Amino acid sequence: MTLPVSTKNAMLGGQAFTLASLHTAFPGSTGASEVTGGAPAYAQKAITINAASGGVRSLNASVTFDVPACTVKWVGFWNAAVFVGCAPNGGATPKNFMSIASTDTVYSAAHGWSDTQKIVFFNGTPPGGLTEGTTYFVRDAATDSFKVAATAGGAAIDLTTASSFGCVVAAITEDVYAAQGTHTLSTASIVIPD
Repeated sequence: MTLPVSTKNAMLGGQAFTLASLHTAFPGSTGASEVTGGAPAYAQKAITINAASGGVRSLNASVTFDVPACTVKWVGFWNAAVFVGCAPNGGATPKNFMSIASTDTVYSAAHGWSDTQKIVFFNGTPPGGLTEGTTYFVRDAATDSFKVAATAGGAAIDLTTASSFGCVVAAITEDVYAAQGTHTLSTASIVIPD
């Protein structure tokens, strides 16, 4: 089912987003695995998210975080002290998909990914055999389909069941900091996919 854009805009407009955070692993529904430490110390940053348009709310201006040695994988969004959601680092737009367990194949129209692309499934229960928020790799990429591997070039994972309604897939960028540095969040979008 595709929601009308006006409905998406109304849904997105009903949530306030005041802070952004960085996470070293999937934050789940609580904001877990947030970056800590460093000198200067990591801290959440105040953000402004534009009004919803076309079923999307986007970051108004970039923000820069101080980060210790770590790997940034996820961006969190907060309304004051309340965690309200997350997105994979890198600003990729989430995509709807369907999976066929009998062939271990994921279908997502014109996904644009190639073999070894890092991806994550989130916002619900992924296909059986996968874990929400875990980084996987595309393999056997075709225009509208692909399989999933645990390692780049690894064997296709056996998908055992369909995903829950609302689960999406997106590319993820894992930024590795070997020492203290800065991480700039230049784009971020909160999207209700078609």
